[in-house]
Amino acid sequence: MSINIPRGTQDILPGEVELWQMIEEKARELCEKYQYQEIRTPIFEHTDLFSRGVGDTTDIVQKEMYTFEDKGGRSITLRPEGTASTVRAFVEKKMFGLPGQPIKLYYMGPMFRYERPQSGRFRQFVQFGVEALGSNDPAIDAEVISLAMNLYKEMGLSKLKLIINSLGDKDSRNAHREALINHFKPRIGEFCSDCQNRLEKNPLRILDCKQDRDHELMQTAPSIIDYLNEESKAYFGKVQQYLTQLDIEFEVDPNLVRGLDYYNHTAFEIMSNAEGFGAITTLCGGGRYNGLVEEIGGPETPGIGFALSIERFIAALKAEGIEMEINQGIDCYLAALGEEAKDYTVGLLQQLRLAGFSAERDYLNRKIKAQFKAADRLQARYVAVLGDDELKNNKINVKNMETGEQVEVELNSLVNYFQGLKA
Repeated sequence: MSINIPRGTQDILPGEVELWQMIEEKARELCEKYQYQEIRTPIFEHTDLFSRGVGDTTDIVQKEMYTFEDKGGRSITLRPEGTASTVRAFVEKKMFGLPGQPIKLYYMGPMFRYERPQSGRFRQFVQFGVEALGSNDPAIDAEVISLAMNLYKEMGLSKLKLIINSLGDKDSRNAHREALINHFKPRIGEFCSDCQNRLEKNPLRILDCKQDRDHELMQTAPSIIDYLNEESKAYFGKVQQYLTQLDIEFEVDPNLVRGLDYYNHTAFEIMSNAEGFGAITTLCGGGRYNGLVEEIGGPETPGIGFALSIERFIAALKAEGIEMEINQGIDCYLAALGEEAKDYTVGLLQQLRLAGFSAERDYLNRKIKAQFKAADRLQARYVAVLGDDELKNNKINVKNMETGEQVEVELNSLVNYFQGLKA
């Protein structure tokens, strides 16, 4: 019986996974520079965490979560995003009481959403994200955005567009909410059932509807920018000032609405402008979520963060034609002739590896010519050839594969020889 991979998932094989590792390594390096520390949370959580934190009117909670009942009768959900889990850990472990506030964290790992698989969208996907908890300073909004932008740029991406918006504070959002209800209510019957359900619960989510995006009322809907109070306007002005100071280009888009309920004040998305990237151009999204910590049971604590898809990151690299130097080759390939020589290379290989060198040998009893071909495939910088006669004389021949130069080395000094090459 043939068993295939579940729809909406993927295998990442050798030859591909190295690019993933490169992006992950770059993200870790950048987080170290920005002083963000890694957090690892469970892949599944109690369902209430996401319905309370993400919002029960969102598509994620209503349609996309992988939710099941465990053997104890508890409702469990595979995490659809990383912020709620990070904030839950922040509250549960009382990280709000630690010195060195704000607490700056990053995560990397698989997320799960049941949505229609398409280009760049999977049911299991990998996100990298950061969260900064404990500061109301608009400078940290700019810092979070700059971290995301710098990650893309350091991997070579250039066709990027940053769009930002302000969703305002609670008072601003309440005023905008009432305006949206009054705007849509007379003709809400012309909209999809989801929008009709959202009208009273969360009318801002109507603006994020894909099905009714071309409806004329969408084009004339009240803008949140017009309902920002003075405090919210000043905050948004500071964010823009700091982004300009950091030489980060941006566009203000009053129609930008993040899809999760917990956002307020700064919201942003980074898009790919690369030709042929696809219809869904968003690479990264994030924003401020003051109030989420309290919703999950913690003290009043402001927060801001973003998440990006590694899959879409890789798609953007391909769209811009960026190829990474991935396979660096190995230091040495041990080629053996004769049974005694083959046996000896088992220990010799271990010596090289323990000394810090990448090394390989033949495991298929191939002829010497085939062993050299294997060394070429592995891009070996040197091939060390050991025969039974050389073994008896405590000698081994080392060939430089780039120059073709070959030298004879004392067998028990092979590790020292390679150490000398690196000195």
